[in-house]
Amino acid sequence: MTDKPDMPEQTTASGRYQTLGADRDMYLMRARECSLLTIPALVPPQGHSSSTPLYQPYQSIGSRGVNTLSSKLLMALMPPNAPFFKMIADPSVADKMSADPNFKTAVEAALAKYENVIQISIEGSADRVVFNEALKHLIVAGNVLVYAAVEGMKIFHLDKYVCKRDAMGNPLEMVVCEEIAYVSLPENIKTMVDREKTTDIQKVNVYTHIIRKPQQWYVYQEVCAMKVDGSDGQYPLDKCPWLPLRMIRVDGEDYGRSYVEEYIGDLKSLEGLSQAVVEGSKAAAKILFLVKPNGTTQIKALQGAPNLAIRSGNKDDVTVLQVDKYADFKVAKEMMDDLQQRLAYAFLMQSAIQRNAERVTAEEIRYMAGELDQALGGIYGILSVEFQIAYLNRKIAVLNKQGKLPRLPKGLVRPSIITGIEALGRGNDRDKLVRYVTTLAEAFPQQVASIIDANNFAARLASADGIDPTGLVKTADQQQAEQQQSQAAAMIHNIAPEAVKQMGAMVQTSAQQQQQPTANGQNGQSNAG
Repeated sequence: MTDKPDMPEQTTASGRYQTLGADRDMYLMRARECSLLTIPALVPPQGHSSSTPLYQPYQSIGSRGVNTLSSKLLMALMPPNAPFFKMIADPSVADKMSADPNFKTAVEAALAKYENVIQISIEGSADRVVFNEALKHLIVAGNVLVYAAVEGMKIFHLDKYVCKRDAMGNPLEMVVCEEIAYVSLPENIKTMVDREKTTDIQKVNVYTHIIRKPQQWYVYQEVCAMKVDGSDGQYPLDKCPWLPLRMIRVDGEDYGRSYVEEYIGDLKSLEGLSQAVVEGSKAAAKILFLVKPNGTTQIKALQGAPNLAIRSGNKDDVTVLQVDKYADFKVAKEMMDDLQQRLAYAFLMQSAIQRNAERVTAEEIRYMAGELDQALGGIYGILSVEFQIAYLNRKIAVLNKQGKLPRLPKGLVRPSIITGIEALGRGNDRDKLVRYVTTLAEAFPQQVASIIDANNFAARLASADGIDPTGLVKTADQQQAEQQQSQAAAMIHNIAPEAVKQMGAMVQTSAQQQQQPTANGQNGQSNAG
């Protein structure tokens, strides 16, 4: 039985879109302002069309920063040819795996195959390309709606959807407005439009209404304030394909804030200074010669004179018009350099890592790069919860429906994200562990082997890198058995030459004893003769 949306019957999807759109306007206006200073085509001005020219910024640091940060986030959240997740067994199964190594090997092999099927599906789709565009909208506009359909991912910009959240930030209701060409509509929708239209139209607004119910999501579509027959649908709460993403969460707000918005002051200042310097430099680059009106030098003689020509005149009659604003340009240039450096740090650009010096060590660059990566901790956190887990659950549901994945018993296996904030935490643990052992080795070079337990160190280092050391790091029993075998082999190696020597002496003594009676017999016969 289909659940009905928890709202008055007379309320339409288009009406809800208009009502919720009033709360979105402030965020949309801010997004357009941020897009103007970075990539104007991401969130164009209201009323923009393909034939309308866009504003051209006087600086490129904004667009470079957005592209750099989006690429960095994409590599961290969806690394190529590597899964961003891992299937983890329930603790009850994990205890049995610990008790039975063969069972553990079988379970891990099955889960690895399960992960491989999902990863192949992700790599074979264009989801990573679409998510890269979504990341740019998150950085600039702070919000984007991702639709993880069976055919692939699709995104909706902030000016195409509205969203309502509860006090905890969970989405409750979404309305999407799609402008679709009339000729590409299905026949049943064309019939609905034909009944309502009075003049020929080129495009039609199709509204998709997604509502959260206590047990599931309810969705339907609407055209011309009428519900489309057969458009009803339901999704489990944890497998909804409609994902409203935010860049920076603000408690109590239905929409997020953008990363660019936090640095809008520096971008505005840099844009203003860049415009002033560019226009001033253009004026300064113009060369004009002034000739004294009452001088002896003729203007025509100078205008038509070729290079290296000789003309009669007085040099004091001719001068060059100069702006004389070098000192002012220098102040503006220094301020621009400072703003660019600050924005380079904010957007994690490579130019911010290496300081301006003759010698910069590799360790210094690694340290600076690590510090910049840690600045993304909060962004990793919200995207891991609102995108990675939700996207993975949806992908598993689609593959299960297509029969490409086996259905696992509910509650026995769950996905765990291993990139983003999780990888950042493990990286910090690893750095601390390596730094601690390195410090001990420098302070006590002779005693470090007796201080540090090599087995525990190897196990902790593997855990910090997300590696299971089982079967990789030798246990204490294995090391003891190998040590005993090595000692036995060394003993045999040392004893063997002495044994051979003794055996040779014994053989030589035995041979001499055997020869001695024969020699004695011959001597006796000789004496008797």
